[in-house]
Amino acid sequence: MHDLQDSLAAFDIEIEGFHTETGPGVYEAAIRYDALIRAADKAALFKTAAKEICARHSVMPCFMAKWNKDLPGCSGHLHQSLWTLSGEPVFHDPRGPRGMSKIMQHFVAGQVTLMPAFTALIAPTVNSYKRMVRGAWSPTMATWGVENRTTALRVIPGSPSATRVEYRFAAADMNPYIAMAASIASGLYGIEHEVPLPAETQGNGYDAKAPPLPSTLREATAWLGESKEARELLGPAFVDHYVRTRDWECRQFESAVTRWELERYFEII
Repeated sequence: MHDLQDSLAAFDIEIEGFHTETGPGVYEAAIRYDALIRAADKAALFKTAAKEICARHSVMPCFMAKWNKDLPGCSGHLHQSLWTLSGEPVFHDPRGPRGMSKIMQHFVAGQVTLMPAFTALIAPTVNSYKRMVRGAWSPTMATWGVENRTTALRVIPGSPSATRVEYRFAAADMNPYIAMAASIASGLYGIEHEVPLPAETQGNGYDAKAPPLPSTLREATAWLGESKEARELLGPAFVDHYVRTRDWECRQFESAVTRWELERYFEII
């Protein structure tokens, strides 16, 4: 633990919190907030560094979204807020509903609206969708709620500088650059188009009346390929290339013979 924290700090990755989580051998590392690109850099470097540092101790860290069907998955939650160029936070308004400013309402609305079409950008592997099941602390619908950990977006009220939205949909297997770009772009889309905020989900988010998220990488890839907003925000060249890479990933999995199939069918059929 000390080697991880000291070595990461040596190249400017400050860990604010590092503690055990649900499941054997599971740890949560809270990387200190930063500007967008630097935050993505730190997230990518953290995963690479953790593998190198842990190898010195004969340990292999895993960043799969779901490595064991009987245990909770591994998340990669993104905490986000917007600030002016002069350094003023814009998400807080004590007069707004739940302390949310108009800008924050539109930002969250944009994320909720585009989340189904952008799922493949946030959940990029076949394994990503093994985590996205009912009751596994991962959302299955495009929802938001205040301090609700069963929704895709968790709004966290607080002081002007602490008010933020937690993008709980993302997992540890995300590409931080793509996931942050997609989530921020969808929020800015909501602001630009003044997308109205849908009703808050209260209680169990798995029972919410909300748009469902794609349940497989194949389905998510198809949704992304048909999204006009994705091409508008991220560029057609990127979207077309990314869709091809995810299609290739799906085809590789679809042609694989898994251990589950061997154990279930090898002898009895």
